[in-house]
Amino acid sequence: MATEDDRREQPLLRPGAKTVALSSLSFGDGSPYDRVVLAPLIVEERVEAFLDAHGLGSGPVTARRIGDGGGSNFTFLVERDGERLVLRRPPRPPLPPSAHDMVREARLQQALRAAGFDRLPEIVAVCDDDTVLGVPFYVTRFLDGCVVTEQLPPGLDDEPARHALGADLVDTLVEIHAADASHPRLAAFARSGSYLERQLRRFTQLWEINRTRELPAVDEAARLLRARVPTPVPDTVVHGDYRLGNAMVARDAPTRIVAVLDWEMGAIGDPRADVGYLLAMYSEPNGPPSPLGTSPVTAEPGFPTRRELVERYVARSGRDVEPIGWFEALALWKAAVFCEAIYGRFIRGELTSDDARAANFEHAVPLLAETAVAAVS
Repeated sequence: MATEDDRREQPLLRPGAKTVALSSLSFGDGSPYDRVVLAPLIVEERVEAFLDAHGLGSGPVTARRIGDGGGSNFTFLVERDGERLVLRRPPRPPLPPSAHDMVREARLQQALRAAGFDRLPEIVAVCDDDTVLGVPFYVTRFLDGCVVTEQLPPGLDDEPARHALGADLVDTLVEIHAADASHPRLAAFARSGSYLERQLRRFTQLWEINRTRELPAVDEAARLLRARVPTPVPDTVVHGDYRLGNAMVARDAPTRIVAVLDWEMGAIGDPRADVGYLLAMYSEPNGPPSPLGTSPVTAEPGFPTRRELVERYVARSGRDVEPIGWFEALALWKAAVFCEAIYGRFIRGELTSDDARAANFEHAVPLLAETAVAAVS
C-alpha cells in the first residue's frame, strides 16, 4: 500500500541549484554508467513563485517525491505554511510528440468534472510555461487517501471488504463511461475516425521511438491486432490506464474509491478498451499474476475474479464487451510499448534508485508482448 504521504522520496535540489548528480549505475556488462548529471525535476524557488502567482499558500516551499517508482510521470508533495498540494510533471525532455501531455491531462479531468464525474483530485493550477520547470505541469489539492498496490490498508482485512472494493472499482469505471461525452468541454477531446485504429497507429509509432532492442513479439502482436480490429461501438470517455493502482481509496472507508488518478492516456474512445486493460492488469484470487505485476493484492481471497469483474460491468453498464480477448491483447501490447520507454530511460541512466523497478522491464516487456500474442491468437 502506498499513500500520497509516505511513499518513497527522491532527493531534490535546493533553491538556486541547476543540476543533480546520480549515483553510479552498472548494467552488468562491466561498464558502469557513472556520474550522470541531469536537470532537476523540481526547483523549489520556481515552484514557490508559481504558487504565489496563483494564490496557493505562502512562505517557503518544500517538496518531496511521492508515488511508486517507475519512471513515467513524476508526482511531488508540495508543502508550504500548512498548505499541502500535489504537483505532477512529465519526465525530462526530450519527449515523444504528444506523450506526457500534462496540460491536456489536466484539461480532460476538468472537463470530466464539469460533466458530472467528481472522483478526481481538484486541479487548482496548470502551467504551460516551460521556463518554470522546463516542462508543463499541473497542481492539485492533496487528497489524504491510500493507493492500494502491494499491501492492504486497514479496513480491508476481511473478504467482504475486499470484494466490495473490487465491486466499486468496476462501478467507478461504469461512472466514467456514463459521463456525457457530448458535454461541450468533453466534446473538445473527440476525434473523427476509429479510436482503435488511432491507438494501433500511435503505439506502433511509439514503439519505433521507444524500442531499445529487437522484440519480434511486439511486432507480431501489432500485426495480429491490426488484422482483427473489432466493429466499433459508441464512444465514451476512456481512462486508458484503468487499474486499482491508479485509484485512491478513502482512509476511513477503504472499500470506496475517492479519486481516479493518472489520466495521461485518457480520451474519447471505445469503453471496451478500459475493461480489457483492467483485466490485463488484474491478478485474481487463485489465478496467475498479471504480466506487469501491478497491484498484486487483488490475488488475496475476497477480491472478485476476472469473470466477476466482467459480469458486473456488463450488468451495470448494459454494454457488451466482446471480443474482450482482443482488448486484453491491446492493453498488454500498449503496456509493452510504454514500459519499454521507461526501460530505455533506466538504461540511459535517467532514473534514480527510486525507480529501481524499471529494471524489471528488461524481462516484463517481452512477457507482455508474448502474452498479448497469445491473447489475440
